[in-house]
Amino acid sequence: MTDIPYTPAARRIRWSVLADHAVLIAGSLFLLIPLLVMLQTTTTTDLETIKYGPQLAIGDQLDDNFRAAMFKASGFSGQNTGLSMLINSTILGLGFALGKIVIGMMAAYALVYFRMRFATLAFWLIFTTLLLPLEVRILPSYEIAQKLNLLNSYTGLILPLIASATATFFFRQFFRAVPEELVEAARIDGAGPVRFFIDVLVPLSRTMIAAMFIIMFVFGWNQYLWPTMITTEEGMYTLVRGIKQLTQDLEGTNIPEYGRANMLALIAILPPVAVVIFFQSWFVKGLTESDK
Repeated sequence: MTDIPYTPAARRIRWSVLADHAVLIAGSLFLLIPLLVMLQTTTTTDLETIKYGPQLAIGDQLDDNFRAAMFKASGFSGQNTGLSMLINSTILGLGFALGKIVIGMMAAYALVYFRMRFATLAFWLIFTTLLLPLEVRILPSYEIAQKLNLLNSYTGLILPLIASATATFFFRQFFRAVPEELVEAARIDGAGPVRFFIDVLVPLSRTMIAAMFIIMFVFGWNQYLWPTMITTEEGMYTLVRGIKQLTQDLEGTNIPEYGRANMLALIAILPPVAVVIFFQSWFVKGLTESDK
């Protein structure tokens, strides 16, 4: 059995692969450095963080900072513990994502399968709402929520945000790629509009639903401006809102709770990361798959 001869081409291929991996590893380390610094500050006292800044040494305050982050209340009411803020953020993220998916699918279904006279015009009117982000319409949205008594409620946190032109656009494109033979077969079987939507389109859309769920959940989880305006009771604070409050306590002899705030920041990172990891394969298929 003869050995495969060594060629310069093979060496060039190996060096190119090595260079690619080196770039990826360097980029990963660059992204991980802030997380490592944050993790280090959760193991030291707040006084040490202020005095010495981030260090290479690992302290012994990780357990204390975790208990303070999850169960210690801040503010005046004593209601906004890390656990309650985590629950509020979870409800906001799930309600935001599921609401946008349901509304987007129903709107896309109506635009594609119901022969409305002005369906194209209606779609473009919906699509142009992307030019009006929350920051542009936040004052009228707040005024409407206030008049409807939606302040300091989960309904007020979620409902004004769930109309989504993005989800409508992606589901419309997906539904338009569904073969007409499926529609005809459903009609022959006697399936009505509701049954066709639930039994045919929803199962076919599971990869697109997963992709939209990841995008919308992360976007809803990281909301700061709207929860800040709509919630005045500390028991309704989300994690992003509560972390900001902890780092603004440098007044007089008070010391900002960097260890607790950074621990809450790490906890706030975990649910979006878990969602992305769990739905990763479906996410890629939902955005790149062309044959439906």
